[in-house]
Amino acid sequence: MRTLAIGDIHGGLKALNQILERAEVTAADTLIFLGDYVDGWSESAQVIERLIELSKTNTCIFIKGNHDVWCEHWLADGTINDVWYLHGGKETIASYEGFNEDQKREHLNFFEAMPLYYLDDEKRLFIHAGFTSMHGVEREVRTETFYYDRTLWEMALIMDKRIAKNSELYPNRLKHYSEIYIGHTPTLNYHKYEPMKAINVWNIDTGAAFTGKLSAIDIDTKKVFQSDTLMHLYPYEMGRNK
Repeated sequence: MRTLAIGDIHGGLKALNQILERAEVTAADTLIFLGDYVDGWSESAQVIERLIELSKTNTCIFIKGNHDVWCEHWLADGTINDVWYLHGGKETIASYEGFNEDQKREHLNFFEAMPLYYLDDEKRLFIHAGFTSMHGVEREVRTETFYYDRTLWEMALIMDKRIAKNSELYPNRLKHYSEIYIGHTPTLNYHKYEPMKAINVWNIDTGAAFTGKLSAIDIDTKKVFQSDTLMHLYPYEMGRNK
């Protein structure tokens, strides 16, 4: 039995299928997805279909990302956020061509049921972006922070690794959790092509929306599995790399 954390998919069904195959995922594996399933490549609706299928065979946790919030609003009442439309929403809307109202309702229910974070029995936190409260996620005032915040990752990156966890200099918000797994901020921004670790924060978004790969990590062994680069899986598309 393994637990795999999987980064931002952004409509890349081919990459998702590669990850499941290369990691040799079985029904015994728990899969924790870190959000942003849609927007970017051409198969967003098909990714959601695949994830719904997976939830019937595996223990799955689907964290909600900011792109998922935008898609949820569109499915609910037709709202098209202008920022969303220009950052993958157009491609997501197109991917729903041929889907009937019952199928769209099933997808809406799927989005609505997504938690904003997950905390396991070993105090490992899984969240799309981050949080700002020194008291932890339970005391966060604005829920939007969970899928927009980048300060958690930025803080982890600049921390001096010599600072001990029991030091008064160690940030209080990091003390609550043994490990934190996030997506949202592509490691490509730092010229890294595999998941990055800073202090106790793991960033699993390796830029599948752009020129990178989709990544998964076994949270116990830290073995990493990756797809091909998305631009090679979808050679006639641009994804969000516009």
